[in-house]
Amino acid sequence: MTLEARRVSWRRGGALVLDDVTLRPEPGSTVGLLGPNGSGKSSLLRLLQGIARPDTGVVTLDDTDLSRLRRREIARAVASVTQHADTDAEIVVRDVVRLGRTPHRLAFGGDLSRDERVISDALAHVGLTTKADHLWHTLSGGERQRAHIARALAQEPRELLLDEPTNHLDIRHQLEVLELVAALPVTAIIALHDLNLAAMFCDTVVVLQHGRVIAAGAPDEILTPELIADVYGVRARVTRDDLSGRPTVNFQPGPPVLSRVGVDTA
Repeated sequence: MTLEARRVSWRRGGALVLDDVTLRPEPGSTVGLLGPNGSGKSSLLRLLQGIARPDTGVVTLDDTDLSRLRRREIARAVASVTQHADTDAEIVVRDVVRLGRTPHRLAFGGDLSRDERVISDALAHVGLTTKADHLWHTLSGGERQRAHIARALAQEPRELLLDEPTNHLDIRHQLEVLELVAALPVTAIIALHDLNLAAMFCDTVVVLQHGRVIAAGAPDEILTPELIADVYGVRARVTRDDLSGRPTVNFQPGPPVLSRVGVDTA
C-alpha cells in the first residue's frame, strides 16, 4: 500500500494544470518529478499532500481517498518539505524539528519521552545533533534544509514529498540533501529541475509537460536527447557514467536537433 494519484485532473483559476495524471510509486523508492516551470510538478505535490482536491480522479493513501481522511491521519503517514519554509521567530533547531510530532500528540498529552527520542533520532539522521540548540537563523541554507527534513522525519512518515529541495543550495549541499533523502526508509517523491541530480539519485523519473505525464521510468530509459529537446527545448548529449552506469546530461548551445540516437554509451 502507498500514496497514489489515479487519473487526476485539476484546474486552478480556470486553467487546467493537471490532466489525467497517474502516479503509483514503488514503496521505498525515490521518484523524481521533472518538467519545466508550469508543467504541474508543484500542483501534483499539493494534491498528494491532501491540501487540495482534484476535480476528477482520486488521490489515495492505502486505497482510501485522501478526502475521507482527517488531516492528522494523513500527516502521520505523509510529510512534506517545501521550498520556502522559513521563520523570523527566535526558535532553536530542536523546536523546529519538534513540530513534526504534532500529528502524534494526544488531547491529554502522550509519550513525551518517545517524542524526545524521535526528535533526537531525526536530528542525528540529518547530522544536526550538534546544532540542536542553535537558533534557526544562524543555520546555513543547507543546514536549514536538513532541519526541515528532520522535522518531516519526526512525523515518522512512510511518504515524503519534497518540492525543489535543492533550490538556492550550493553543489555540495545539493548532493548532501539528495543523498540523505535517497537513503531514507521512505517513499520519496521529489520535484526537481536538475536532470543530472535526478539521474544520480532517483529510481524512477516522471516527466510532466503542460500538466500531462509524457514519460515515466528509469532515468537511463527516459532521459534521452529527444525527450530533453521536446520538453525543455534545448540540445543535450546523454552519456553513461562508467562507475554508476547512470546517465549524465551534457547541455549544448544552439537549438535542439532531434535524432534517433538514444543514450550515447561511448
